[in-house]
Amino acid sequence: MSPNPFQRLFSAGYRVFFLLAGLSAVLTMIVWEGWLAIHASGGMVTGEPFAMAPHLWHAHELIFGYGSAAVAGFLMTAAPNWTGSKSAPVSFFAATSALWLAGRMAIWWSGGLPPVLTATLDLAFVPVVALRILALLLKRPKPPQMLILGVIVLFWLGNLLVHFEWTGLTDDTASAGLRVGLLTLCALIMTLGGRITPAFTRNAMIRAGREDHLPANPPVLAAASIAAALLVPVTMLFGLPGAVPGALALLAGAAGLARLSMWRGGWTLSQPILWTLHLSYATNSLGFILVGLSLAGIGSEVAALHVAGIGGVGGMTLSVMSRAALGHSGRPLVAPWPVALAYALMPLATLLRYAASAWPGFYFTGVLLAGALWILVYVLYTAALWPVFWGEREDAAGKGAEA
Repeated sequence: MSPNPFQRLFSAGYRVFFLLAGLSAVLTMIVWEGWLAIHASGGMVTGEPFAMAPHLWHAHELIFGYGSAAVAGFLMTAAPNWTGSKSAPVSFFAATSALWLAGRMAIWWSGGLPPVLTATLDLAFVPVVALRILALLLKRPKPPQMLILGVIVLFWLGNLLVHFEWTGLTDDTASAGLRVGLLTLCALIMTLGGRITPAFTRNAMIRAGREDHLPANPPVLAAASIAAALLVPVTMLFGLPGAVPGALALLAGAAGLARLSMWRGGWTLSQPILWTLHLSYATNSLGFILVGLSLAGIGSEVAALHVAGIGGVGGMTLSVMSRAALGHSGRPLVAPWPVALAYALMPLATLLRYAASAWPGFYFTGVLLAGALWILVYVLYTAALWPVFWGEREDAAGKGAEA
């Protein structure tokens, strides 16, 4: 008997977690847009179900809600490939997705829950995923892949800092924790995006018959960009003066852009599923540079963080989730037109959100327009890939599960 749609949904990390990521991206932003629109029109919203300020809820859920689902889906799909292991059983994906959802519900209803219970439910998901990945990686341990586990721990520690303040253990660690979480995701993109973007481009060029002027990825630049990017959230975690993470962020961004210049991005312009990787990596690097400048007193830090968060994290996770979902479901590595449109809209959302923070008079207009584009991006993504998440695998020519 063939599996039913629910069994298929819970049969792979890319199915359930990439779907949850898309849905959470839409629903979280709808709530934030509604709250902002009421305030922009002169109204007032009171009695929210969550305990934290609305802007903190918004930031937390996009970083640690959406972000954790996207990362979990990727790692629980890629790690079995890396180690030659079988995917987890349906029961594991059902339980872990329920645990992720419990964390989201705990944050949403945190106004009526004990803070320690809220923290426990929200913090439980990432360690479960990390332990599963560790068990797989120990079968064939490789330093670059083991490093990713350290990055996941750093991401979790950022969330822990947030909950320290929300449970009353500290007075002012929530903002630092949010920054640690976001910039850890950016560092993960510098690491994994810096691996897959040139590799996938090289593979596509070779399939097209290209034998020379292939992407280059000098180890020195790779090491500089990754190490500097990882040290940015580490130094923030330990509360070092802003000049330290600022200098590291500038180095990470500059090294990232130098690497990108060698990856033959111009060749990919006819293939959205490739150029979106290059564009997202570029925006992620630019985000690091803008963060570094803002910590030196040049420009808005909030604007810089949104460039990193929307264009970097949002752009790269959208790119990788859609590509992995197509490849691992046996479909051709060609972005459906709604997904290709989503790729193109993400940089526009990034630009609008940057302008909203950079020019206060444009704030509400810019934020509401950027949020509307974000919602449209993930509606397009979720609707276009809905059959992939729920449907049967296809054995198409040109399929590629490269992650």
